[in-house]
Amino acid sequence: MQRLTGGEELLDGPLTDQAALIGNLRDLARVNRRLGGARLSLAAIDALAPGHAAISILDVGTGGADIPLELIEHGRAVGRLVTVTGVDSRPEVLTAAAIADPRITATGELALHVGDGAALPFADGAFDVVHSSLLVHHLETPAARHVLAEMARVARIGVVVNDLVRSRPSWIGAWLLSHLASRNRFTRVDAPMSVRRAYTVAELTALLAAAGLRVERRFDGFVGHRVALVARRGPPR
Repeated sequence: MQRLTGGEELLDGPLTDQAALIGNLRDLARVNRRLGGARLSLAAIDALAPGHAAISILDVGTGGADIPLELIEHGRAVGRLVTVTGVDSRPEVLTAAAIADPRITATGELALHVGDGAALPFADGAFDVVHSSLLVHHLETPAARHVLAEMARVARIGVVVNDLVRSRPSWIGAWLLSHLASRNRFTRVDAPMSVRRAYTVAELTALLAAAGLRVERRFDGFVGHRVALVARRGPPR
């Protein structure tokens, strides 16, 4: 399956229907929880920074911030202080996120800000780990390289990129799941479109390399529909 370029998801367009946006964020949180997306990020971050008693994370394109909440709760369970700063370029998304999950405003370890992944307002090495989930497939190749380079700049230890993997079976699965499990118009349009816009693992690895990042570990979703790549600054080995 060739990557669809120039496509636009509903989430990339006007976000005037707040109720639909809130429903979509809740759908994404359920998918991340039940189909293992959050577990991939947990495993990848643990592999990148094992044994740290405290860790600071920047989540770029945070959306509904469901994965940051999972990271914080996991940290509490294992006695690790996890602080997460989430940035998203759409203020409408952050407003909807706080309504979709009240834990967002009640969690002291989490702070959300409006911010552009292409120009992160943070100093070099400001965070231990910089993470993104379901962000890169929204970006065309030049923009993806630029955002990944910005993520690398502000990461002290390394970067974790968690995203969909483009394939025909993944597209079929996304279409079926979104139409059988949700009536939300954002979810039904964007889920299969996201797979068509996604990169393969080889393409993601090449994008990271172009941003000066070397992939060290790979964690695959249980049906190969998703991957989390662990990367550090440096040339390929």
